[in-house]
Amino acid sequence: MAEAHPDLSKAQKRWILVATVLGSSLTFIDGSALGVALPAIQRDLGAGPAAAQWISNAYLLTLGALVLIGGAAGDRFGRRRVFLIGVVLFALSSIACGLAPTAQLLIAGRAAQGIGAALLTPGALALIGATFPQDERGAAFGAWAGAGALFGMVGPLVGGWLSDHADWRFIFWINLPLAVLTVVVALKAVPESRDESATGLDWPGAVLAIGGLGALIWGLTAAPDLGWTHPGVIGGLIGGVVLLAGFLWAEAKGPHPMMPLGLFRSSVFSGINLLTLLLYFALSGAMFFLPFELIRVHGWSATGAGSAMLPFAAVMGLFSGAAGRLADRFGAKLSLSVGPVLAGTGLILLALMPPDAGYVAGPLAGMTVMAVGMTLAVGPLTAAVMGGVREGHTGVASGVNNAVARIAGLLAVALLGVLLSAVFVSGLGSGVDAPDARAQLGAVMAGEGRVPDGAVAAFHRAFQWVMLACAVCAGLAGVIGLLTAPARIQEHGVQKAV
Repeated sequence: MAEAHPDLSKAQKRWILVATVLGSSLTFIDGSALGVALPAIQRDLGAGPAAAQWISNAYLLTLGALVLIGGAAGDRFGRRRVFLIGVVLFALSSIACGLAPTAQLLIAGRAAQGIGAALLTPGALALIGATFPQDERGAAFGAWAGAGALFGMVGPLVGGWLSDHADWRFIFWINLPLAVLTVVVALKAVPESRDESATGLDWPGAVLAIGGLGALIWGLTAAPDLGWTHPGVIGGLIGGVVLLAGFLWAEAKGPHPMMPLGLFRSSVFSGINLLTLLLYFALSGAMFFLPFELIRVHGWSATGAGSAMLPFAAVMGLFSGAAGRLADRFGAKLSLSVGPVLAGTGLILLALMPPDAGYVAGPLAGMTVMAVGMTLAVGPLTAAVMGGVREGHTGVASGVNNAVARIAGLLAVALLGVLLSAVFVSGLGSGVDAPDARAQLGAVMAGEGRVPDGAVAAFHRAFQWVMLACAVCAGLAGVIGLLTAPARIQEHGVQKAV
C-alpha cells in the first residue's frame, strides 16, 4: 500500500474518493444490470445458451486474468494514468457493446470491458491507499464499498426496466456520461502517484493465464453442443490444462510474478483462497441462472427479476460494517464457517421454489438468507487473506484473492452450464434427440416462440440441480473455513488476540 500524500486537504481527499467511486460505478452498475437483461439480449441477438454464457464469461476471463497485472501497471506507470486508461477503455468498449449487431461482437466488446475493469478496479483502490493515511483508510474503503453496494442495488432494477420498457443497449450507454464525469474529476482533483521501486510486469503470466482459462472455458462451454468427443472440445480442454501448467511454471520461475507461488506456503492463505473459490462459485452461479428461472419459468418481467436481487444488495450494503465488527470480536473462524453454510442454506431455499411461487414464497427468503451468509463471510475473508502473509505482501495477497473470486465466477458459468444442459436433456426423456433437446433449451432461455410445457418443466428441474450444486460448494467453503480460518485476527502475519 502506497504512502499517503501528506499535503492533501480534506476537500481534495473527498474529490479523489468521488473519482474512484464514479469510476468503479461503471463496473458495479454494468455487471449487476446485465444479469437480468441477458434473456432479452439472447432473444434479440438470436444467441444460444453457449453464447449467453460467453457474454458473461468474456468479461470475467479478461478481468480475472489481468486484474493483478493491472495493479502492478498502476504502481509502475502511475496510478491515476492507468486508472484513467481503464475508464476510457471501459467507456469505448461500452460503445462497442451498445452498437453490437451480433452476439459475437457483443462478446468481443465484453472482453474489452474486462480489460478496462482490470485497470480501473485496482487503480481505484490504489488511489484510495495513496490518498488516505492508515487511520483514515478504513472509512474511505468503507465509503467506496458502500457506494458499490448502492450501485449494485440499483443495477438489476435499471437493467430489468430497460429490458422491459426501452432497450437493453441503454445499459451500456449509461456508462458514457459516468466515464466522462470520472475523467473530468480525476484530471482536476487526483494527483499522480507511483511506486518508484516497481520494475517489470508479468506479461508471460498474463498471456498464459488468458490463453489457458480461455481454452478451458471454451471447451467446457462448447461440450454440450458439440459433444465431449469432438476434437475441438478435447483440444480446448487439453490445451487449457497445458497453458495453465505453463502459467504456474512462469510464476515459479519468472522475475516479476503477478501471483507469487510462495504465498501459498501459508495454510491460512491457501485455505481462504480455496474458500473464496467455492463461495464465489456458488454466488456467481446463482446470480447468473436465477434471472432465467424467474423470467422463463415463473413468468416474471425483467424488472420483477431485478427486484429479486434487492434483498441481497440491501443486506450486504447495510450490515457489512456490523459483520466486520462481529468478526473483530469473535474471530474470523466463526464468520468464515457459519457464513458460507448460511449462504448454502439460502441456495437450497432457492432450489425448493415451486414454479408458481410469488415473491415472498419464492426468492425473498432464499436471497435474504444467502445475503446474510455472504455478509458474514466477505469482510473477514479479505482480512484473513491479508493477515495470512507477512508484511509487504498484503497488497499482492488481496489482489490474488480478488482474481480468485473473478475466476470462480468464470468457472461457475461454464461448469454449471454443463450441468444445466445435462439435466435438461435427461428431463426431456429418451424420445427427444440431443440436437432437438439443445434447441429446446435455447428456446426456453431466449423465450422464443411457444415452448413445450415439458421443456419448461425440464428447465426448472435443471435449475434446481444447479442451485443444489451451488449449495454444496457453499457448504464445503464453510467446512474449509472451520479448518483453516484463523481464530484470531492477524496483522502482517502476527497474531493479535481478539
